[in-house]
Amino acid sequence: MLNGKNIVFAAGGTGGHINPALAVAGEVRKQYPDSNILFIGTAEKMEARLVPAAGYDFRTIKISGFSRSFSPGAIKHNIKTVTYMLKSTSAVKKIFADFKPDLVIGFGGYVSGPVVRTAAKLGIPTAIHEQNAFPGVTNKALAKVVDAVMLTAEQAEKYMQPKNPVIITGLPVRGELLEADRDIARAELGLDEKPFILSMGGSLGARAINDSMLEVIANRWQVNNCTFMHATGKDCKDFPQRLEEKGVNLNAKNVIVRDYIDDMHRCLAAADLVICRAGASSLSEFQAMGKPSILIPYPYAAENHQYHNAKALADNGAAIVVEEKNLTPAVLMQHIDTLLESPGKLDSMGRAAKGMAVLDAQQRIVKVLESVIK
Repeated sequence: MLNGKNIVFAAGGTGGHINPALAVAGEVRKQYPDSNILFIGTAEKMEARLVPAAGYDFRTIKISGFSRSFSPGAIKHNIKTVTYMLKSTSAVKKIFADFKPDLVIGFGGYVSGPVVRTAAKLGIPTAIHEQNAFPGVTNKALAKVVDAVMLTAEQAEKYMQPKNPVIITGLPVRGELLEADRDIARAELGLDEKPFILSMGGSLGARAINDSMLEVIANRWQVNNCTFMHATGKDCKDFPQRLEEKGVNLNAKNVIVRDYIDDMHRCLAAADLVICRAGASSLSEFQAMGKPSILIPYPYAAENHQYHNAKALADNGAAIVVEEKNLTPAVLMQHIDTLLESPGKLDSMGRAAKGMAVLDAQQRIVKVLESVIK
């Protein structure tokens, strides 16, 4: 159905938009090796590195989002944004004239707006995928004009006005995560039978999570009833020193500190409890692997979408949500202690997470694309 077709993927800004798009592109390439795939993004964001590294052709346009501040710098930024928007349509049309797409799909980020909107106006079949339980501004606008709207979470539907009925596809999860084995992962990490708590704040780190976990580890490591692994983020190099200043032995077997986790499949497979932010991609991974979690949504995410992502899990009994405004080391310790004292609760949360998982999201999305291009 898609063999020989020219397909444009528009995604940018964050890994939460780019990685699902790459996963779907990989599935398209697997099922339809004669299809031609082109990604459109920006030259400044993550897509400029991730997409070419994955082996896909890549073209760029200039686009940015609006700032809601009225500071002189924000006003200047917004004037540039308007200029970029006015020029982006002609830039997209030039790319389309060269590539002649049969189908255009947007995975979010500001770059999706002009790419998908231009395609719809030209009569090219279009689709979008929304990763979050609360949809982004771009996808809410595009839902009114595209041929297919695909959602990770059904909760997002009530915030949209789609031209056609929405389709729940779930969010693609990397194959290495689905294939990871808990016992093998724990052996490779040198873990014993004690519960393993994995905590992190993202690739750059989250100061609020780091500060709370600092106190949690300092107060609980000598109890030795669990093993902590905390990823500080690359911008928080002082965390180990701060732990030592609080008397923590960094050579203790139950304290593991990293700045970044580059073997997430192994660490997640081994974990009994995960503490982190609430990005859509991360939550889909927790669901796929059946992991209970304590979620601390990033409060400044667009439209507070991380809170809505987290609440969807909490409403299903799969997670505990602690808003950052309520986060203290004492609150976090209380939740951890309660869960460690109730293994049955951890198990039920894990089963609830697993019950929310969609493990064939890539295949579902490809089927939608096939129907759109008909």
